[in-house]
Amino acid sequence: MAPLRPGDPAPDFELARDGGGSISLSALRGKPVVLFFYPKDDTKTCTVEAISFSGLSEDFASASVALIGISPDSVKSHDRFTKKHDLAVALAADEDKTVVNAYGVWAEKSMYGRKYMGVERTSFLIDPAGIINRVWEKVRVAGHAEEVLAAAKALRTG
Repeated sequence: MAPLRPGDPAPDFELARDGGGSISLSALRGKPVVLFFYPKDDTKTCTVEAISFSGLSEDFASASVALIGISPDSVKSHDRFTKKHDLAVALAADEDKTVVNAYGVWAEKSMYGRKYMGVERTSFLIDPAGIINRVWEKVRVAGHAEEVLAAAKALRTG
């Protein structure tokens, strides 16, 4: 399935999250939301990405932007990951891969010539009405969180 594009309605979801409870997109309606999809807790690049978003979590919060990381890992895995790296972002567990499929980020990947299915590192900026404003595909982590924050702030003021 092709990834969603700007102008598409963001598929609603409700997922279990780190620290207990659940998180849903519809509950966040009325404020911008950033979803960053990442392949796996506690792997090198995913850790750098989660830490960089975490480091800017107060900036996102002061701009009234919700920030959610989503991967197919379990809540237990998210809890360990959060504790180990002192993360300050909500992590949602999409163990049955419903949401990664709905957003079109579950894709065939290749490493060392071996093909496998996995999460394509992608971020979405969703406007307060639930419409996708911007999509970052095949994310390069360096500077990404800052770029997303700037786009989210522009959406708030635009």
